[in-house]
Amino acid sequence: MTEKHLSSQFDADLNSLSSRLLEMGGLVESQISTAMRAFTQMDIDTCNVVIDNEKAVNDLEIQIDLACTELIARRQPTARDLRLVMAVSKAITNLERAGDEAERVAKRTKRLIEAGAPHNINVAEIRLSGQMAISLLRRSLDAFARLDTIAAAEVVEEDRQIDEEFRGFVRKLISYMMEDPHTITTGLDMLTIAKAIERIGDHAKNIAEFVIYVAKGSDVRHIPHEDLVREANKP
Repeated sequence: MTEKHLSSQFDADLNSLSSRLLEMGGLVESQISTAMRAFTQMDIDTCNVVIDNEKAVNDLEIQIDLACTELIARRQPTARDLRLVMAVSKAITNLERAGDEAERVAKRTKRLIEAGAPHNINVAEIRLSGQMAISLLRRSLDAFARLDTIAAAEVVEEDRQIDEEFRGFVRKLISYMMEDPHTITTGLDMLTIAKAIERIGDHAKNIAEFVIYVAKGSDVRHIPHEDLVREANKP
């Protein structure tokens, strides 16, 4: 077997790995969208769809993680190729956890529906945060597919907006519960849903940071935002 053929096969293996990551990302994005639709419509059947589909997300993570392990063992990648394989491995973990958060939203929404407790809590921030989280995840995966470090840095920056929406909702929720103790149980379920969405944004941000790691060779998870943007824009 010629060296060129070996190289071509290796490239095909890497492309397959990236494609499977995007496949899993699409599934998780669908889970989050469905969970938010269940919450918005307060539809118990839609909640059950999310809960039932969680196993498919978990199974895909196991399959891709095994493929990463086998690729490292067979090809012994180095430098950027190794960073790509490691980034895929870490990204699917974040996707699996984002799927867990979508399931949490569905389960808490189902509990709210089954309890049937009336409430006057304005949940505009939750709906907005959900839309933002879906957008961030989609864009982080698109940045991964193109290894676009500038787009990845933008995702990291915009995750701050979801954090702000979450903090604003928490402040408002505390006021609701202080004014009407009967809303405490419902409020705590709403808080869990809001926190789950905030965590989905964090997982999207993590995936975006892996893009910069692959492209630039720098671990940017714990550096200030200004330095991250500077790193992303380096030629």
